[in-house]
Amino acid sequence: MATVNWRDHIVCDPQVLGGKPVLKGTRLAVEFVLDLLAAGWDRAEIRENYPNLTEERVRAVLAYAAETFREERFYLLPPAGRPA
Repeated sequence: MATVNWRDHIVCDPQVLGGKPVLKGTRLAVEFVLDLLAAGWDRAEIRENYPNLTEERVRAVLAYAAETFREERFYLLPPAGRPA
């Protein structure tokens, strides 16, 4: 399976969803697709409910998320009201 270049599939446009990363030609945010996967949807369910989300596009979302986490530092904060 060839590596997918997420840049071919994902754009940020201030006029679309306030500049959130979305799949080109759609208003489907990367975070929405990640939320579906986190909720337990499998790729077949996603494609069935969102036919424009091809396997390659789902892989592009995952590649984007992976690269973002490699390049940025994210720290989990303790829940409000609890010491760190």
